[in-house]
Amino acid sequence: MKKLFVLLVALTMVAGASAQQKKAVEKTGFSFGGFPIVAFDQDKGLQLGALANIYDFGKSGWYPNPRQQLYLEASWFTKGSQLYTLSYDNRFLIPGVRFSFAAQFYNEKALDFYGFNGYESYFDADLNTKGFYKMGRKLPYGKLDFTGKIVGNLYWKFGYHFKYFILNEFENDNTKTLPYEKTLFSWYKDLGMIAPDEHNGGMSSAWRAGLCFDNRDVENAPTRGVWADAFMEWAPKWMGTNKPYGRYYAVMRQYIPFMKNGNLVFAYRASVQGFIGNPAFYMLPFESILGPGYDRDGFGGYRTIRGIMRNRIQGKAICYFNTELRWRFATVTVLKQELTFGANAFFDGGRVLQNYSFTEPKSGYPDFLTQKGVEKFHLAAGGGLRFILNKNFIIAVDYGRAFNKQDNGKGGSLYINTGYLF
Repeated sequence: MKKLFVLLVALTMVAGASAQQKKAVEKTGFSFGGFPIVAFDQDKGLQLGALANIYDFGKSGWYPNPRQQLYLEASWFTKGSQLYTLSYDNRFLIPGVRFSFAAQFYNEKALDFYGFNGYESYFDADLNTKGFYKMGRKLPYGKLDFTGKIVGNLYWKFGYHFKYFILNEFENDNTKTLPYEKTLFSWYKDLGMIAPDEHNGGMSSAWRAGLCFDNRDVENAPTRGVWADAFMEWAPKWMGTNKPYGRYYAVMRQYIPFMKNGNLVFAYRASVQGFIGNPAFYMLPFESILGPGYDRDGFGGYRTIRGIMRNRIQGKAICYFNTELRWRFATVTVLKQELTFGANAFFDGGRVLQNYSFTEPKSGYPDFLTQKGVEKFHLAAGGGLRFILNKNFIIAVDYGRAFNKQDNGKGGSLYINTGYLF
């Protein structure tokens, strides 16, 4: 993996030394990208698979934002996960309305579970390598969202989202190799810290509705503008949700150029979200998305707080932020395709704002379950590289390092993935 990272750096330096800035070429018609996946995520392991991304820029006037796009992915991770994704986004089929749908299936044999409420759940790095902080989860997920303009850059959004959780123990042939002969997830179940009707999972069937302000110049690789969302989610029992809940979500993103050509940009994202009512514990580790895209799994990890372990921050309400300086240092045109090389430096953080309530253990537990810290911001910083094709398809390489060993037993995390975080 280190060899792959060094190779990417070398290719970037060579391309940057020989590249000359050229006028952007407007794309029309279809653009197809099909790639084998060789990526890496510290939380999931080496990723192998394939993806296909099809962009339709129409006859003229749409580029750099496609009028429709299709994304397909099948991936396998060496730490026991599988991911299958199909997503579609369309701006023209329904006049004045953009719609998107997505379907995913997660199969995770070693999902991270560190307890609830951030630092109030003690993390022991010596136990982490033995499967103690793991559980199993299968998750079919589907959504259909619609977006329409109200006036100017203000939009309405409405959608339906479905999740079905199938939970099980971490698969280990010999439980005696585990500390205390069972996982943290097993302790939480056995001591009543997770309700019996949530042990095996359940269903969430929810409506979402809200508002969006968006004046970005380019969606997938913006250099200026504001993108802000606020919405509510409602998952009633009559729609099939096992434990009904409400949810609120608000996020502010801004892109501030330091150069007129947009080659140096400061970008930030600040988000707050939380539950109304008493959701099932398995609903906690998801960032809700309304509109194009799909829900992201885990507070901590590549898509939310780089350098922090995935699912380290779980609570009834959480907030997090990302700050990033983005530098695009070279652009070349190869076979009529625009390829841009970039680098970035970032500082991320997040914390629990409102604790998730659970039954405190009374007896028969190991001492570490009583060790509680004081919740505060979980912080990390790092940097990375970007390879951007036609202002849309992006290969991302990032390394983030946590400030506190309670957030990452290895200190830092390497990610090789696709897209900007926001």
